[in-house]
Amino acid sequence: MSTANSIAIRFSGVSRHFGEVRAVDDVSFDIADGEFFAMLGPSGSGKTTCLRLIAGFEQPTDGAILLHGKSMVGVPPYERDVNTVFQDYALFPHMSVGENVAYGLMIRRVPRAERTRRAVEMLEMVALSGMAGRKPGQLSGGQRQRVALARALINQPSVLLLDEPLGALDLKLREQMQVELKAIQRRVGITFIYVTHDQGEALGMSDRIAVFNKGRIEQIGTPAEIYERPSSAFVAGFVGISNILDGPVAQAIAGSPAAFSIRPEKIRMQSPGADVPADCFSAAGRIDSLLYLGASTRYHVALAAGGELTVIEQNRDAPDLGDVPQQGLPVRLVWQRRQIQPIGPGR
Repeated sequence: MSTANSIAIRFSGVSRHFGEVRAVDDVSFDIADGEFFAMLGPSGSGKTTCLRLIAGFEQPTDGAILLHGKSMVGVPPYERDVNTVFQDYALFPHMSVGENVAYGLMIRRVPRAERTRRAVEMLEMVALSGMAGRKPGQLSGGQRQRVALARALINQPSVLLLDEPLGALDLKLREQMQVELKAIQRRVGITFIYVTHDQGEALGMSDRIAVFNKGRIEQIGTPAEIYERPSSAFVAGFVGISNILDGPVAQAIAGSPAAFSIRPEKIRMQSPGADVPADCFSAAGRIDSLLYLGASTRYHVALAAGGELTVIEQNRDAPDLGDVPQQGLPVRLVWQRRQIQPIGPGR
């Protein structure tokens, strides 16, 4: 049994090559026991290959993977204390919901009465009480996702791998399931490793995030660290919307050509003649376009110094629509100096 502060998964110099393609390239990181850990990145960044390496569906070309301190070299998937939930659920259509959930116990030759009891308990935990007799085809997408989760958890793995499990759901249901998945993870207390390309999912659910790019990890940190302090241009651009300024434009605004990022919601729009506080940077510009999004409005402002900044303002009040800033209006953009983040170039 692992302790609360033990390492559930350790990658040590792990690479996975497919011919000339370096799907995973010398990656090292630890995942703590009981952590909700997200692997975030675009398609082809290496995150899913890392998940498959943990599951045993792939073997590393180089390096070592340890599960609770034990090397997984050559260990087949069925001998690893992990389970996987896939995007397509992979339920057996001819079996009932209860039989699907209990399938892993049947393979282990657990007596029928015990299988049934534990399947009912798992269905209760995922809010599907009374559904054991139905077939998967009679359930909604969200309900099938819960069945797949219950089936993966019934064997009580120490690590649960989730490969974009909400990708097939519509937006409202996906947001609902994000809350439920996090609540279930807290209840069962095991390590969840969650692969996604959706930054909102990663930011909203995770204890920590690893941002993948081209087979390597750009940055690992808490959601707040990743969002507020991106370490590279790639992270700043991939996680949320970010403005990146460098060269002559950065020199004109901040007094240095070094690259920095500023998030759109940190910027305030003022009239051109308004005073600028001493602790702020400012930039003159003109509204080039705007996008009304209901709760907020997104402005694209062409800067007098060159380049463009995106500004997001919350629509907190219900103003006279004639007072809303319009395209072509000159403005001064202001943000606090401490809210910029120096960044490296990334890959």
